[in-house]
Amino acid sequence: MPSERFAELRALIGSDARRMRVLELVRELALSDCWVAAGFVRNCVWDHLHGRTPSPLPQDIDVIWFEPAQASAERDAALELALRRRDASLAWSVKNQARMHGRNADLPYRSAGDAMRYWPETATAVGVRLDDRGAVEVAAPLGLDDLFGLIVRPTRRFEGEKHAVYLDRIRGKNWQATWPRLKIRMDLPLQSSGTAR
Repeated sequence: MPSERFAELRALIGSDARRMRVLELVRELALSDCWVAAGFVRNCVWDHLHGRTPSPLPQDIDVIWFEPAQASAERDAALELALRRRDASLAWSVKNQARMHGRNADLPYRSAGDAMRYWPETATAVGVRLDDRGAVEVAAPLGLDDLFGLIVRPTRRFEGEKHAVYLDRIRGKNWQATWPRLKIRMDLPLQSSGTAR
């Protein structure tokens, strides 16, 4: 994975005051293995690569974390409430990945990064957070090649039995209406996707 892409992503997030504020609010929760992920990151990169004015923040801000000892829906709901009290203008979605494998019919995840490997698209499986000094950190268990290459393809789990779910997401999201240069894989690959890890 080219380190330049990681540096570019850190710079993109770091130059976006709205996103930095979200990361600051999430960091205040002091959760273990915690990231803001999915459309929060993906849309920022796609806007940049299309030369667009940054689009509004996603309708839901995906906050993922990993702590098996606190893996209850009630704990996540309490964290969402805490974030709403900090900023009620955003729709927060907090999910402890230590329990999400059950909903997704996967084997238990080992970390938040491991959970992202099982998300529908490689370009969505990216998270960011702030370290103690306020620097942006990046988690990209499947790499950044597809995200920066404007390639939408299914992760391994969604190449097989979950492929219909991937296709439904592509049709429902209609991403090409906003980002027309995207290259979307609708068919099943003939071999492994070769995504960088």
